[in-house]
Amino acid sequence: MHWLRTLAAASIAGLLYACTTPPVMAPAPPAPPVEQRAPVTILIGIDGFRPDYLDRGVTPVLSQLAAQGVRATMRPSFPTKTFPNFYTLVTGKRPDRHGIVGNRFEDPARPGERFTLASDQPYWWDQAEPLWTAAEKAGVQTAVMFWPGSGVEIGGTRPHDWQAFGMAVSGRQRVDAIIDWLRRPAATRPKLLGLYFDTVDTAGHHHGPHDPGTNAAVAEVDALIGRLTSELAALGQPANLVFVADHGMAAVDESRRIQLDTIAAASDFRTVEEGPYAAIEPQPGREAALAAALLKPHPNMECWRRADVPARLHYGRNPRTPSFLCLARIGWTITTRPAREPLRPGGAHGYDPAAPEMAALFLAHGPAFASGVTLPPFDNIHVAPLLRRLAGVPQAQAVDGDAAMLAPALKR
Repeated sequence: MHWLRTLAAASIAGLLYACTTPPVMAPAPPAPPVEQRAPVTILIGIDGFRPDYLDRGVTPVLSQLAAQGVRATMRPSFPTKTFPNFYTLVTGKRPDRHGIVGNRFEDPARPGERFTLASDQPYWWDQAEPLWTAAEKAGVQTAVMFWPGSGVEIGGTRPHDWQAFGMAVSGRQRVDAIIDWLRRPAATRPKLLGLYFDTVDTAGHHHGPHDPGTNAAVAEVDALIGRLTSELAALGQPANLVFVADHGMAAVDESRRIQLDTIAAASDFRTVEEGPYAAIEPQPGREAALAAALLKPHPNMECWRRADVPARLHYGRNPRTPSFLCLARIGWTITTRPAREPLRPGGAHGYDPAAPEMAALFLAHGPAFASGVTLPPFDNIHVAPLLRRLAGVPQAQAVDGDAAMLAPALKR
């Protein structure tokens, strides 16, 4: 009986132990390693963004990035128009050298044709190599969301990924395209990206630079930049962000009108572009008469033959530049529209690059950049060499920009 009692006690003890001791669990699998992403370079163009827009209290995101990074006033190239300057920003050459000498222009080698904002033939663009072409040739994958020229096969190459421009594509869709490209595996992920916003320029033209409507457009873009930076943080993607504008904006109105066909006979010329400047071609046999009319003093504009354009404008050597150039005083408009058709009030650009109203935004933020730095004003030809340095693309030869000019923006 004793041994039975002992066996029963042992059995009960075993049952109690089984009830109180947790089962042995298999070890949890190790957490997957967190990817250590290398920084990418993102060039962000905000059309028509004046540097002083940052001081209006409507840009909390951009103003914070400026305070933590590098800020400067940037001088655009002449003509202070969109396509010439956005192409300068990615080539390091002035418009007179890269060949996009206006938003509209002609080439004597292609009579009867005219470059417009829709021109996508490589012929117009291949006088200079843009950043994305150089990067792709160097093995640096690129992706560009709307940048003038990015959809053209320049030098036989396009960005690895690109989108044809469409104003109907919202700002949020543009930002999300950048993020989607960066969600790719490391082997197929772009290292150099471009992004473009047009809404600030559109509002500036429609309302003028000082109108609440323009401030609203500035605030909208600022919110989109906030979305971009938040999504980059969620991805764990460090990025060197370089914000640039192509030009500023000046107020215009009907009271500052230069009626060109009252200065020269309408039968003596035709205009290729009008506005803050006029690109003018003489009619056959009328060059002397046109010169006599244009080259004398005028109260609110100055005119030159191509060969006599002032050196400060760095313009007139390219055969695509006009035979005669007339440049209005800031805020004035050169036109051949009938006087009975009033000019639309609002804003315009195309004036002398030295005018404060034409100044453009430069802002840089990221692991490569110094913090809390304000640079002295500089010409926009120096941005492309900076971008090449950031993206690991070899520097171009025979360009106007200098990589050393923006070296103070970088961490030492």
